[in-house]
Amino acid sequence: MKPGTRSIIDVDNLTASYGENVIFRDVSFQVFKGEILVILGGSGCGKSTLLKHMFGLNRPASGRVLINGIDVSTNDENELAHLRRNIGVLFQSGALFGSMTLAENVSLPLETYTDLPLEMIERIVRMKLSLVGLAGYENYLPSELSGGMKKRAGLARAMALDPTVLFFDEPSAGLDPITSAGLDNLMKKINRGLGTTMVVVTHELDSIFSIADRVIMLDKDSKSIIATGDPRDLKESSQDPRVRNFFLRNPEGK
Repeated sequence: MKPGTRSIIDVDNLTASYGENVIFRDVSFQVFKGEILVILGGSGCGKSTLLKHMFGLNRPASGRVLINGIDVSTNDENELAHLRRNIGVLFQSGALFGSMTLAENVSLPLETYTDLPLEMIERIVRMKLSLVGLAGYENYLPSELSGGMKKRAGLARAMALDPTVLFFDEPSAGLDPITSAGLDNLMKKINRGLGTTMVVVTHELDSIFSIADRVIMLDKDSKSIIATGDPRDLKESSQDPRVRNFFLRNPEGK
C-alpha cells in the first residue's frame, strides 16, 4: 500500500532513560498511515526501547508519543481501551501462552476487549489463523509448532482486533532465511491488503530492503536519529560514514 500523507503516530521530543543512563534524547518523527517504517541501528542504540515507548509499555523520561492523537502514556481508562483495540504487538518470541491452544491465544484479545458472542469469536479466530497460513492449527499448542509458525500465530493474535497499527520487535530473530522471507512477504501482504500501518525493529538487511517504505536510524553515541529515508537511497548516497557502514556491513569503516 502506498503510504498516506496523514501521520498516525507522532513522536515528539522523546527521551528515554533507565535511571541515570540516557538511551536517546529529544527524538522526534512521524509514522504515516499505511506505511511500513523500520527502526534500525547498531546494537545498544535503543531500537527496542523506542518501540516499547511507542506502544506505551515504557514511560518516557520526557516528551510524548501520540497514536491517532491519543497520548500512549495517558491514565484515562477510556482512551487506553481505545488505544489497545487499535494497536497490535508481535514480540520476538511470539509471546504465546504455552498452556493455551492457538485458538485460545488468538481469542484472548477478543474475549478481553469485546462483547462478541462465542460463535463470532471462533469465526474470527479461524479467519485470522487462515490469513497467516495456519488454517487447521486451531487446537495445536505452541510447543507443537516451528519457530516460524509461532511467529505467524503471534501475528494472528496481534491482528485479532483489526488494529490500525502493528508493532514488530525483531520479527525475523531466530528464523532461517527462507522462513524469514516468508514472514516478510506476509507482512507486506497484510500491509497492502488491509492498509495496516507497521513499525518494525530489525537489523536484518534483507528484511529492511524487502519491507521498508522508510527507515529511521538511531545512533548509540549521539543518542539520536542520524538518518531517515528510503533505505536504498541511504545506502547509495548517504554522506554519513555510520550510515554507509551499516548498510555495507563494513565494521571497520573502510
